[in-house]
Order: sequence, then structure tokens, then C-alpha cells
Amino acid sequence: MRNGLSTKAPARLCARALVAFVCALTLLALPARSFRAQSGRKGEPPAPSKGKDSARTGKQTPTPTPAPIMSRPTGPIAEPPPPSEKSSGRTRGGIVSPTQNQQPDTQEVGDDEVVSINSSLVPLPASVVDARGRTVSDLRVEDFELRVDGEVKPIGELTHAETPVSIALLFDNSSSQNATRDFERQAGVRFLKSVVRSVDRAAVYSISTAPKLAHPLTNDVGALVRTIENFGKADGATAFFDTVAVAADYLKPARTRKVIVIISDGTDTVSDLDFDTAIARVLANDCQVYAIQTGNSDSANLRDLAGERRMEEFAAQTGGAVYVPRTNAELSDAFKQIAADLAQQYVISYYPAGQPRDGRFRTFTLSVKTRPNLRIRTRKGYYAPKG
Repeated sequence: MRNGLSTKAPARLCARALVAFVCALTLLALPARSFRAQSGRKGEPPAPSKGKDSARTGKQTPTPTPAPIMSRPTGPIAEPPPPSEKSSGRTRGGIVSPTQNQQPDTQEVGDDEVVSINSSLVPLPASVVDARGRTVSDLRVEDFELRVDGEVKPIGELTHAETPVSIALLFDNSSSQNATRDFERQAGVRFLKSVVRSVDRAAVYSISTAPKLAHPLTNDVGALVRTIENFGKADGATAFFDTVAVAADYLKPARTRKVIVIISDGTDTVSDLDFDTAIARVLANDCQVYAIQTGNSDSANLRDLAGERRMEEFAAQTGGAVYVPRTNAELSDAFKQIAADLAQQYVISYYPAGQPRDGRFRTFTLSVKTRPNLRIRTRKGYYAPKG
């Protein structure tokens, strides 16, 4: 009997060991996510499991590479607004809004902020007179013909210049003006009182060794007059070109028509800029130049003929005019003509669509095709933007 017990005991132990081994294999064959689910850990991606085929062959199924996570918008996708079919009309200052695909890079701001307009619009202020020199103010857009580099181009809009003007009055305070100081001062004061309207704004620049803004833009004519009356004795060198260029840059942000009025003999002695650079800045900033020439003498030896020619060129290139008054009556006539120009000008809007942005100068030729006997004074061209 003892030998029989000893023989069965090892058999029972082997059977139990075999059962335990089979249970262990069964537990190992269960999917791993079953254990995760039982453990209560959530939010983790399931681990890749081995299928039956891989278990038989002993090969491991490759783990697929997860796709990148793409962020999605939380709302509907915004589409660009459709371009307008026609010009939106006039804005403040009489400048017409560009047509489709020619919108300026502007931003709505408060009235007290200065806005720089970056636009393809090129304004052409045009003064039209008949054979007797009388202003013609009843023309329509279809009466005009515009050529750019000799090629006829469409005119975007035509507005009548009953709009505000921003004016930079350049007063020569250099020593070259000592002999005509009183006449020059009188000219400046009378210009401000007779030409600048309540809707306009004007600034005063002093031309001397360096450009100086003596009074910023304002519609307070009294303050501007006092500025000129308080100028001291004329002294220093003459940075004429520098002052013209600085004044043009100063007027650039204005939404209105921009006019530079020069009271000087045109002499330049110390400018860093030359004439070509100064006139390029004036044209690029859409300014129109009028000049009251002082230092007039019957003797050519006492006059700066080169300076006179340069002022004539400033006016001719921008559609302005030069006046050479010798008496108070002639001075009054000059200011009447400037005032009539600013009040009755046409402003033609040209949009250079499709033109290359190469920085080249392009010439303007403006005519009245329905009434050939009229004379037009306007700018001679513009510089195309770069880039």
C-alpha cells in the first residue's frame, strides 16, 4: 500500500502542473486591451495585437504609421469678398476710390490720424482755359482724351475741384532775399489771406541752410500770417531743392489735392539733393507747384537765371504756374489766378492697370477732343511704382 501511494502522488502532481501550464497559456493568449479595460485605464490607444496568422508563423505584423493630425477650422471658411463692379464714388478729399482689383492699401482710422495711401490711382489736376485765358468749367469726362506714352488710356473718373487743398508755402529766408525781403513778406501774407479758404489747410516752410517746418498744417490763417510776420532777418545759405523735397514728403499722406507754393528766386547753394531728385519726389507724391518769383531785375547780371528756369520746370512738370509780379497790382492778379485754379480745376483719375511696376517715368498727354481751341495745364507724367 505504501508503494501504491507513492506511485500515484507523482502522477497527481504532474496533472496539476499540466493544468496550471494550460491556464497560463490561455491567459497569455487574451488580447492586451482586455487587461486595460479591466484595469480601468481609459483614453489610451489600444496596443497592436498579434493575430492568429502571426502567432502561427512567428512573424510580427508591422505597426502602421499613424496619420498626421490636421487642425480644422472651428467655423465656416471665410471667402474673400467679391470685387465691386464699378467705382464706389468719392471719398473724403475728392479722391475717387479705385475700381476692382485696384484697391488701395488703406485702413479705416479716426479723423485725427494721418493716413498714408498706397494706391495705383494717379490724379491729374487739370486747369483748362480758352484762347482769352478764361477758365472753362463745363467739361465732362467724355470731352477729354488721355494718352500715356502716346497710347490712349481710359479715364477712371472726372471730378471738379471744389474740394479742400493741402498747401505747403515755402518762404525763402536765405540771405539772397535781403533786397526783396519786404516784397516777399507781403506776398506771403497776401497769399494766405486771399487764397487759403476755410476748408483748406496750409503749412509754412522756411528755406534757409536747412529745411524748417515753421508751422504745421492748419486752417488758422491768422497763425500762419503771424509766423511769416515774425520771421527775422534773412540769413544763411539756400537749401532750395531739399526744402521742396521735404515739403512734398510732408504733404504725401494728405487725402486732398496737394499744392506747393514757392516764394523765392529759385537759387540753391547747399542742398544735398539735386533738381532731378527733387522733381521726382514732387511727382511721386502727386504735388502741384506754383511759384511767385522774387528778385526780379531788368539786369540779367542781378538775376539767377538758372534758378528761374528750375522753378519754371517745377511748375511745367506738375501742372502749376510761375508768376513774376513786379508791382502790388501784378501780385494781386497772380493770387487771383492761383485761387481760380484751385477752385475750378478738374481732377482726372487714371488707373495704370496692367502696367509693369518698373519705376520708369511715363508721360501724360491730355487734350479736349471736343473743343480743340482750349489749352490745358496738367502734370507731364508720373513714376511707376517699383516691385
